[in-house]
Amino acid sequence: MTKEELLKTVKFDNKGLVTVVAQDYHSKHVRMVAYMNLEALTKTLDTGKVHYFSRSRQELWLKGETSGHFQYLKNLDIDCDGDCLLIQIEQVGGISCHTGNKTCFYRGINEKNENTLSITDNSGEMLKKLEDKIKDRKKNPVEGSYTNYLFEKGIDKILKKIGEEATETIIACKNPNKNEIKFEVADLIYHLTVMLVKSEVSWEDIAGELKTRE
Repeated sequence: MTKEELLKTVKFDNKGLVTVVAQDYHSKHVRMVAYMNLEALTKTLDTGKVHYFSRSRQELWLKGETSGHFQYLKNLDIDCDGDCLLIQIEQVGGISCHTGNKTCFYRGINEKNENTLSITDNSGEMLKKLEDKIKDRKKNPVEGSYTNYLFEKGIDKILKKIGEEATETIIACKNPNKNEIKFEVADLIYHLTVMLVKSEVSWEDIAGELKTRE
């Protein structure tokens, strides 16, 4: 569907608005529900930055303009009736709600605070944050940074560290100490992420490859 076809298909309500469900592109958690008018939808499609329409302020709203927590559009789908949009977004800063929570849906019947999503539920987001931090360190070096030290030494040093951490992980798994296993696996994942950034391969690329093996 082209942009023009999409704009013609959307059924705006009598106030010129359409409901938008924003889903995290990586974790698949619903981040928030908001509204767009024609201008907001058009600007979102044209710029790649998500714009909404604020019903309370009655004005166009660039998400993150004040907080810096921008949302970048990764995908957009329209429902069968044409009156609701599902957008998949990449959330800058990990915060979508004005309350400071990761998601607007941080309260539930089980009284679990979704602001503290577990790594099990949100492993994709955790890896993405790690990847983003390492990319930033590569782009903006910090004196005394171990990450920058690895980049400066090059791929051979990084691969050597991966080998060492893999060996230490194997040894840890032979022992009954779960804390040791967690520590060594975390070290291994960190060094693997440095290698991926150096090689210009993302965890998203790895996830895509794994999906082909399901």
